[in-house]
Amino acid sequence: MIDLTPLWLTLHLAFVTTVILLGLGTPIAWWLARTRSPLKVPIEALTALPLVLPPTVLGFYLLILMSPSSTLGSFWVSITGEALTFSFSGLVVASVIYSLPFMVQPLARAFESVGHEPLEAAASLRASPLDTFFSVVVPLCSRGFLSAIVLTFVHTIGEFGVVLMVGGNIPGQTKVISIAIYEHVETLRYDDAHLLSLGLVLFAFVALLITYGFNRRSNGPNRGASRHVG
Repeated sequence: MIDLTPLWLTLHLAFVTTVILLGLGTPIAWWLARTRSPLKVPIEALTALPLVLPPTVLGFYLLILMSPSSTLGSFWVSITGEALTFSFSGLVVASVIYSLPFMVQPLARAFESVGHEPLEAAASLRASPLDTFFSVVVPLCSRGFLSAIVLTFVHTIGEFGVVLMVGGNIPGQTKVISIAIYEHVETLRYDDAHLLSLGLVLFAFVALLITYGFNRRSNGPNRGASRHVG
């Protein structure tokens, strides 16, 4: 019988990564969408870097950055008693960095599409910037948030090179589903590899189908969003 532990570990990793990136990526995307700073282009390039770097290259440098001999790695060991490398915590850090553009880019495009008029209307009603963001911007950008969340979650599930370099293949700790598929192929267990791979294909297809279906039904921005301000 096939071991489903890598599946649950992968879903856990994808969920944690998506939640963290939703918190980190939203302010980054908002800043990129609204700023006129000369730092915008370098920051955009930096956040998009995982898209063009080979996963093994990114994984290699993350392995060095998080090793117990590094500043970050030694600090983590001092406060937790365990190394970042070859641990679930290390996988989370690597996944957050590797999936960053899949959260930031859809949100930045959605924020840019809002324009200035809704924000000016909210300001005229004396709404605070935080109230404006949650009452006006978030509803108007619901499609962008959905796309960013789904893409980040699905992309994290499919990681291989980065998680292999940083986490290795430790059952119950770092052996995610992509590593399990690779191991099944190496040991000529093609039936198990096929079952896990087919499951990932179906999951990704259904997730994207739901996302595109929602986006198609949402014709234009949420016209009732402005009613929440005041």
